[in-house]
Amino acid sequence: MRLLSIFPALSLIALAACGTGDARSAEGGSATAAPSAVNGAASAVDSGSATRPAAGALPVVRALYVNRFAAMSTRKMRNLIAVADSTEINAFVIDMKDEFGLSYNSANPEFAKYAGSMNKIRDVKAMLDTLRAHDILAIARIVVFKDSNAARLNPEWTIRRTDGSIWRDHDGLAWVNPYNRGLWDYNIGVGEELVKLGFGEVQFDYIRFPEPYKSLPQQVFPNTNGQSKPDAIAEFLKVANARYDKLGVHTTADVFGLVTTVNGPLEVAQHWEKLAPVTDVLLPMVYPSHYPPGSFGVRRPNAEPYRIIFTAIAKAHERNEALGLKGENVRPWLQAFSLGQPKYDASHIREQKRAVYDAGYDGWVLWSPGSNYDIFLPALDKTLTSQKKPWTGQAPAVEE
Repeated sequence: MRLLSIFPALSLIALAACGTGDARSAEGGSATAAPSAVNGAASAVDSGSATRPAAGALPVVRALYVNRFAAMSTRKMRNLIAVADSTEINAFVIDMKDEFGLSYNSANPEFAKYAGSMNKIRDVKAMLDTLRAHDILAIARIVVFKDSNAARLNPEWTIRRTDGSIWRDHDGLAWVNPYNRGLWDYNIGVGEELVKLGFGEVQFDYIRFPEPYKSLPQQVFPNTNGQSKPDAIAEFLKVANARYDKLGVHTTADVFGLVTTVNGPLEVAQHWEKLAPVTDVLLPMVYPSHYPPGSFGVRRPNAEPYRIIFTAIAKAHERNEALGLKGENVRPWLQAFSLGQPKYDASHIREQKRAVYDAGYDGWVLWSPGSNYDIFLPALDKTLTSQKKPWTGQAPAVEE
């Protein structure tokens, strides 16, 4: 397994801290637009139209993460919609399939059997109609390869141990095998159903292999057919993208923050040069609190969000330029939670936003695990206007 030579002292534990689920457990704790609906203000930045841009053109998206529990709460959704109505926020990333299973009642009996026992969003169509009325883009978040419900019901989909038994992580949870094509069809099919209900973008999370901790048994993946892990992840996204293109929506994927700056694949098989060409947008989780001390020469990354995020996103921009990819194809997750010192407030959101704009992009998503944003609202502009700087490949003067 390749080590992360850019951070010689970085362990797999530190890598996991930069990941989707682990990073997002920092604060305890799932409405929507038609496939063609993009917030008018957002579209105006690119095209002056409230309809989805032509193929290849990407809108500016500034979004809030909405977990399944927030999406089930009328009061919470009313408050979040009010935020979007009065600020630059023009999209919600909503949990529709998370680590607990589906957060809606699927009309497809094959999908519904994987729903799990958690409560569901009562009326997805009504939620989508409301978001459409407020010109809010609905993005369906789908957790893919960390799926204990699918693993329980389809043992043949699971990762195995060398003795043939089911492999489990530190929490005792089984993961599904990213090489399994039946699993691919299930997840892509869920996205297609959600698009037909009215979601305007499908965003995949846990689009990775589990960490290969030495303290756990060796992982065995049936039916690899000689394909590498990074190629398997990339092929899944390529297949999904082709199917969603037919429905007129974008395919996006969450990746570890370190993917932007590490050359080659991470241990979990995310590799920038393989994933960027097969998705419309990659969303690196560049939370400053999850970078090891000393990253990019910064002693306390959490205390210097601008430097961490500018360095990470500028590198992503540089790599996309080398691939010939242009436009709003990088949309970072920003840290709207506190983990350690300093405690984050609106000033830290402003610094993170500025870093994104200075790195040549306009879009971002705020991550609060509990979907609680009140203390960060002063950092939001009243209207959506383009603020990204022209990309020159050079860092602007960093304000101390």
